[in-house]
Amino acid sequence: MHPKELRIEDYIYDLPPDRIAKYPLPLRDASKLLIYKNEQIAEDSYANIAGHIPAESLLVFNQTKVVHARLLFKKDTGGVIEIFCLEPHDQNTELNTAMHAKIKVLWNCMIGGASKWKPGTALTLQHANPDFELSANIAERDPGAYVVELSWNSEHTFAEILHYAGRVPLPPYLHRNAEADDENRYQTIFAKEEGSVAAPTAGLHFTDAVLKDLKQKGIDTASVTLHVGAGTFKPVKSETMRDHDMHAEWMEIDKKTISALISHLYKNIVAIGTTSARTIESFYWIGCKLLQQKNIDFAHIALTQWEAYELDNTIDPKIALQAVLSYMEEQQFDRLSTRTQILIAPGYNFKIVNGLITNFHQPASTLLLLIAAFIGNNWKKLYEYALSHEFRFLSYGDGCLLWK
Repeated sequence: MHPKELRIEDYIYDLPPDRIAKYPLPLRDASKLLIYKNEQIAEDSYANIAGHIPAESLLVFNQTKVVHARLLFKKDTGGVIEIFCLEPHDQNTELNTAMHAKIKVLWNCMIGGASKWKPGTALTLQHANPDFELSANIAERDPGAYVVELSWNSEHTFAEILHYAGRVPLPPYLHRNAEADDENRYQTIFAKEEGSVAAPTAGLHFTDAVLKDLKQKGIDTASVTLHVGAGTFKPVKSETMRDHDMHAEWMEIDKKTISALISHLYKNIVAIGTTSARTIESFYWIGCKLLQQKNIDFAHIALTQWEAYELDNTIDPKIALQAVLSYMEEQQFDRLSTRTQILIAPGYNFKIVNGLITNFHQPASTLLLLIAAFIGNNWKKLYEYALSHEFRFLSYGDGCLLWK
């Protein structure tokens, strides 16, 4: 069956509200770890994860950093309008470039309380330290989002403005406001590249002690970047996946990581999170497109939603990744940044990733479809086990190590 024909009702399970972890545990690596290998389930904790990964494996982390994407503007009447910054309005603007813009930006946003914002009225937010004034105007309405012009009277970059004026964008299903501890805990210890509006949650469990254990065992690590967009929380509302518009996200890889992937292809490559898996697999298909001389719009979306099911899938992963590396060398790129819209769902054959560390995901979500693609229908058995054995779900919950 082509993934277009998948019915989302087959990927719904009962998630009681009290199983959703509203807060993280005091210690990151104290979270429970479910291990799934050869159709068998075992339990441990993240503190001992190195014992469940063979030496000479490669773990790939997503080094994206969550930005303070929530801006709260108070009206003269005392009401609050929330602007949630999603992505640059110009789809051809590389995210890192947009984050370093000065004076003003055009941004696609969701607006809470939009009906109370009179057309043509500017909102202002005063910030004392450092001193600046941030103004917001609705420029236009695009399908699914508002286009907001944000301007400020200082030389700070937009990333800095968000850092000072914004708030941590906790997932909506937590049903609470961000607190002081979320500033640190809703961020991985290896977060580096600013741009996500949601954390790559599989990485939240890792500590310096865990990384030390991995290194001592001879397990290698590498990094990619995929900036998580609000679309990751977008529920599938269509009856079949054919009518679901998959969100596109900015991703980046460097030559060092591609070389590491190539050298570990016949060992184990473990993606830390669905975002890392999505990135790694996307660059395989970009390599296939280069080899098949397909047009690639690197400035916009290099890999669209269904291309992975339409391209020649017999190309060896080493050859595909080498094609990406050769392209970067020809273009004199140390890093390659573009967007991916790939939808990984049952029917997809993973080309590079054979191990996956991830949290437990929402029912009827594209993230759950990725898990089902990775381990098949046994995802039901795995989730039933987690629910009946007191595992905590979603962003601040526990997680699992899955072997393909």
